[in-house]
Amino acid sequence: MHAVCGSHDGEAAADRHVAVEYSSDDEWAAHLVPFVCAGFDRGEQVQYFADATDPRLVMRTLAERGVDADTAVRRGQLVVTTADETYLAGARFDPDAMIGLWGRAVETALGQGYGNLRVIGEMSWGARHITGAERLLEYELRIHHEVFEQLPLTAWCFYDRRLLAPEALDVLVSAHLTRAGAAPRPDARPGLSVAPLADRPGFRLSGSAGYESRRVAASASAALAASTAKDITLDLSSLDHIDVAALADIAHAAGRRPSGTPLRLVGAPPALRRILELFPELGAGLQEVGR
Repeated sequence: MHAVCGSHDGEAAADRHVAVEYSSDDEWAAHLVPFVCAGFDRGEQVQYFADATDPRLVMRTLAERGVDADTAVRRGQLVVTTADETYLAGARFDPDAMIGLWGRAVETALGQGYGNLRVIGEMSWGARHITGAERLLEYELRIHHEVFEQLPLTAWCFYDRRLLAPEALDVLVSAHLTRAGAAPRPDARPGLSVAPLADRPGFRLSGSAGYESRRVAASASAALAASTAKDITLDLSSLDHIDVAALADIAHAAGRRPSGTPLRLVGAPPALRRILELFPELGAGLQEVGR
């Protein structure tokens, strides 16, 4: 069969952290093959972290579509491994450990003469009862600034719609600045979503931060507390509502930040100001600023 790898000028996802949704094996393969080929064409190392997919199927799919995956594996340019050996290598999923793994993986790829590391990671493990899986949203938020703005890395997070609950999927995909694949569901509107800011370290909350969205607010607060950025901003201009519990999470996160600098709030809604008037102790680590 004629190899499909050729010139792929203008690839939209280069050097980006992208959420890729798919609903069938054909859609999965349609994302897999050009991504791998682009890496081969550019002299990059390509890695695939399989979870629900048998690693042998990854290799067979590439071969059936004309990609000489076996040769790439032998020369070390293609590595097909599993989530158990990467995301879940420890006793629990640990965002800090995974962030450290990215640094080591990029260093190894560069040391082997590759100009970039290109990775596909299947994220279906986030739907299973795995210790630490509840920190997946925190991880997706943090790595935009802590990994992708620091390292020569291109990574696509593969989200299989057949394996994840729609509400959880919407929140996780919204944590990426770029998405590809299946069109958004017409009813996709999480009660609260959070995404990294494109122009500075920080996050944007959108929607309603109340009882129903407690886990999302807690994940955003955990990302704020753990971020290594010296100065960090929380954009609330797209927030419709925030309750006392969510604000308390944010305030406590600000107090745990390693840099000790205040958390900058942009676009705080009037309801938040009223809460701070009633509970001024929550504002100790917060600083309201203009854009």
